[in-house]
Amino acid sequence: MIEIIINSIVIILCCIGIFFFIVGTIGLFRLPDVYSRLHATTKCDTLGGGSILIALAIYEKFSFNSFKLFVIAFLLLITSSTTGHTIARAAYKSGLMPWQKKEPDFPKGE
Repeated sequence: MIEIIINSIVIILCCIGIFFFIVGTIGLFRLPDVYSRLHATTKCDTLGGGSILIALAIYEKFSFNSFKLFVIAFLLLITSSTTGHTIARAAYKSGLMPWQKKEPDFPKGE
């Protein structure tokens, strides 16, 4: 019975991770500027990779390997957000402006 619950939790966490990886990849290809793409990919990295690593740690049934997976998930949580902030700050300091929607040019009334 406990095996079914553990496997269900693992499957749910892996599906959540796959969902965030797919959404982050679509965001990487579809969003217009570096800031939007960076937002999508850091969420993809943190939530997708973190939930899959936690699913693997639960699947290992709390052994030494699961402890290592939890440590990797924690490091991923810290480094992904720090790296995203650093890249966004470097892009801003280099003068890269965020994308802005352009208004259509309608002819003036006669």
